[in-house]
Amino acid sequence: MRRNLILTMTLLSLAAPRGLVAAEPPIEQLKDLAFDSQAVQAKDLFESRRPSGDLDAEWLAAMSWVARAGVFGEDWVVAADYAQSTLDAAEELLERRPLGADPDAPLAIAVGAAVETLGKFYVAKNDRSQAITFLREKAGKYAGTGVETRINKNLLLLNLEGKQMPPVDDSDLLSADDLSADDLSGNVTLFFFWAHWCSDCRAQKPVLARLERRFESKGFRVVAPTRLFGYIERGRDASPEDERDYIERLHVKGKPLLGKVPVPLSADNFVKFGVSTTPTLVLVDREGMVRLYHPGEMTEPELAVRIEALL
Repeated sequence: MRRNLILTMTLLSLAAPRGLVAAEPPIEQLKDLAFDSQAVQAKDLFESRRPSGDLDAEWLAAMSWVARAGVFGEDWVVAADYAQSTLDAAEELLERRPLGADPDAPLAIAVGAAVETLGKFYVAKNDRSQAITFLREKAGKYAGTGVETRINKNLLLLNLEGKQMPPVDDSDLLSADDLSADDLSGNVTLFFFWAHWCSDCRAQKPVLARLERRFESKGFRVVAPTRLFGYIERGRDASPEDERDYIERLHVKGKPLLGKVPVPLSADNFVKFGVSTTPTLVLVDREGMVRLYHPGEMTEPELAVRIEALL
């Protein structure tokens, strides 16, 4: 009897539809193809592994890498098709579950990448106004979720330069140096949004320290906003008080750059200024107009040219 039951269960498992067997999406391979601008190969790989039926959050995150491969390879048909398919399927899932505040959750990655890709698609098609309208609509829809900051970044890349610098929340400062409108008025100011865990930020700091020393007498200054992330070294969980103390003690006090410039601590600044990439650099002229919005590192010569032009 027991042998017959085992045999029956085995036969049923062999006869089960293939789509019921959970398959792991080939995310790392898709990432490699995307960064190599291999859109067609990414599409073929995805479709060859794609399970039947509806896709879960992990598979939608994988699909978003096909869309990004289209962006990197300037294959806008693949980019738009897979971004729209990702977003449509993700929004169906969101009818049954909340998106949440974690930007690294698979569903947040899928939605954020899809929205970003479609915004870039509109720009590539010379429809900048449509890109801005689309991103503003999605920013409102996903306000307070893990993708809000990423969407804001893409929106600000299109419409912040040439506009007045929005106010920065300076209610909590990690350094002794104050931050006031009077301090910034008439100066060229570089806002350096950074994170304590960010290796690119560590590489950027000595560059900014040298520029600050070089141009300080001419009216140039640096402001270095950061935020709490809920953990400290090696990813160990930390209370807000412990993380604040960790940042101030190990990353601010006595450091060549951060020890002498204002360091506002605020998560709201990161959302407002779309800081989903660290560092993010915002250069403001003497009249308070934004002249550069740049997610990511910049070299010393690149920054020096932009700063000197404003001084």
